[in-house]
Amino acid sequence: MRGNRPMTTTEGPKNGWAVIRAVIPYFWPNAGPKAEVRATKIRVIIALVFLMAAKVVTVGTPVLYKAAVDALAGDAKSAAWMLGMGAVGLTVAYGMARLMSNGFNQLRDVVFAPVAQSALRKLALETFNHIHALSMRYHIARKTGGLSRIIERGTKGVAFLLRFLVFSIGPLAIELAMILVVVSFAFGASYMAVLAGTILAYVVFTFKVTEWRVKLRKEMNDQDTDANQKAIDSLLNFETVKYFGAEQREAARYDKAMEAYETAAVKTAYSLGFLNFGQSFLITAGLVIVMVMAALGVENGTMTVGDFVMVNAYMVQITMPLNFLGTVYREIRQGLVDMEAMFDLLHQPAEILDAPNAPELQVAGGAVVLKEVEFHYDPARPILKGVDIVVPAGRSLAIVGPSGSGKSTIGRLLFRFYEVTGGSLQIDGQDIRDVTQNSLHAAIGVVPQDTVLFNDTIRYNIGYGRDGASYEEIVKAAQKARIHDFIIGLPDGYETQVGERGLKLSGGEKQRVGIARTLLKDPPILLLDEATSALDTQTERDILDALKAAGEGRTVITIAHRLSTVADADEIVVLEQGQVVERGTHEGLLNAHGKYAAMWAAQAEDRDEAAA
Repeated sequence: MRGNRPMTTTEGPKNGWAVIRAVIPYFWPNAGPKAEVRATKIRVIIALVFLMAAKVVTVGTPVLYKAAVDALAGDAKSAAWMLGMGAVGLTVAYGMARLMSNGFNQLRDVVFAPVAQSALRKLALETFNHIHALSMRYHIARKTGGLSRIIERGTKGVAFLLRFLVFSIGPLAIELAMILVVVSFAFGASYMAVLAGTILAYVVFTFKVTEWRVKLRKEMNDQDTDANQKAIDSLLNFETVKYFGAEQREAARYDKAMEAYETAAVKTAYSLGFLNFGQSFLITAGLVIVMVMAALGVENGTMTVGDFVMVNAYMVQITMPLNFLGTVYREIRQGLVDMEAMFDLLHQPAEILDAPNAPELQVAGGAVVLKEVEFHYDPARPILKGVDIVVPAGRSLAIVGPSGSGKSTIGRLLFRFYEVTGGSLQIDGQDIRDVTQNSLHAAIGVVPQDTVLFNDTIRYNIGYGRDGASYEEIVKAAQKARIHDFIIGLPDGYETQVGERGLKLSGGEKQRVGIARTLLKDPPILLLDEATSALDTQTERDILDALKAAGEGRTVITIAHRLSTVADADEIVVLEQGQVVERGTHEGLLNAHGKYAAMWAAQAEDRDEAAA
């Protein structure tokens, strides 16, 4: 079975519960090293034990407070064992209970912290690997700035969810239930009914308003992502902005995006004010009702002052977590929205996949064969139409033709950035769809039209060609690429920083670093994709010398627009509108007086005019 598969749409989690189910395996794993899985689960269990201990102590604390007040007031309605401790002893016990509650919570956080951080690390790594596994089609359409925000907000949302969903929402429900039971037992069903009504009204109001706010917040995030994308896009094209004096235009474009964000942010702030006031009103109303009932009970002698204090303590105790519930629910709900976007990204299917149990590519000589290759991005617009090309092992082939003829597409198909839609592409008789992508990529070295470098040192960028390469190997590759002398002439030599995308180096210098990087990789097949088209004539000659040396003993495929750079190729193939219209040697094609000869004459005329 071939590794090529049609692009499918895989839906990510589309609601909060689905997102939660997707997150659970990260902090309650069932796969991985047994010792690690066991340690993680033990930590989660211990953390939950500390959590429950904290809640039990918290719910019992007001009882000690009541007993202390009754002891001071001389009322003997508290339990005898409590009154036997005396007012001072009860006060100390009350303080110890509060301390224990906080201590258990801190122990819970300490035990759970490694679980949360490990989950974040795994999720971040999975997202990073998945983005690299996505096809060229996805990466051409993606927006870097927006993508970075999705990942950033998604991982933060997971961190919040891991902490507060496990240690806030569930435990809060348990705490409220325990308080209702204690109040009902101590003061009667009427008090419990008021407390339950207050809690229910608060929760319903909070959830309803928060759902409305989530829509506003999502709009705000969309505008924030759009503004961030415009800012990054502008900075990545810094030189272009300067060339066209477009600073004000870019600022106006960014400001317009920020204006939309400002409007959405103001709406979000207004809705937050409404939510906070409504929550405060409901809690205050419940507190006043219960305290009035307790005050009447003290006046008519059915309750003690300690009971009054205890009721007040429980009302304060539920007020704090309920206020916290509003914040936590808002953040969890927003976190779920952010995480949904990230999980949608994780569910974005990889278009190019290895065939099941695919073997590694075995390269003997590096012969490349295209058999009736067809390809299209859109079925209505075919790019390649039955292309047949044979490159014998160790030989050189040049592919030329006008823009849009499909030259660079062949290079992308060879590297399996895209899948052929018809025919086959083989290396040493092996269809590239039947072998692993890693082994295929290892066999091909590419020097593109514009070599993009990492924002690091020259040494790092050359060494990127082979992981673990020694300094001596890097220097040897630089010498073969004819750039060693330039590097050692720099103040920092091989430790010179090249800047973002290599902008501190000239085009020719970047190309030679790219050639050195490819030489260090030492692939049997070399693909030169318009490697000198952006360079001046003198720099082009220097680069061609380096490329000629690089191609010795390898199968070389050169994709070029300038015909002067491919005259020495063993065979030249002329593409036009996705079909091979001519093939042969440079001399043979000139003598044929066909398409190649016309292109050569036109470019020779351009060269003469430039020289004049």
